Amino acid sequence: MDYAPKAIGPYSQAVKANGIVYTSGQIALDPASGSIVEGDFADQARRVFDNLEAVLRESGSSFDRVLRATVYLTNLGDFQTLNAIYAERFGDHKPARTTVQVAALPKGSAVEIDLIALL
Repeated sequence: MDYAPKAIGPYSQAVKANGIVYTSGQIALDPASGSIVEGDFADQARRVFDNLEAVLRESGSSFDRVLRATVYLTNLGDFQTLNAIYAERFGDHKPARTTVQVAALPKGSAVEIDLIALL
């Protein structure tokens, strides 16, 4: 998948089974450099959605086919910003979602999201 960062561990970016795609969690990695994008939380969240969009597209799916999202934030104070960007990317489509605060994420990312979508 050329438009999403390479996996940083022994896992796949996505797995397809029985008409469903399960994405691995995406953090705010720039696909070209492999580093966390510079900027604020909003910049990181937008990069995460760009990465997810690339994984979905390569898998044969899209945001309008997402059934469920799991969002991990290192600071729940970013919840409203996340919601605004999430609404931009999903539009009228509203998949089920869980959002949790975690102590830390790989490479110091402020947000990680994984998705389950129909193919």
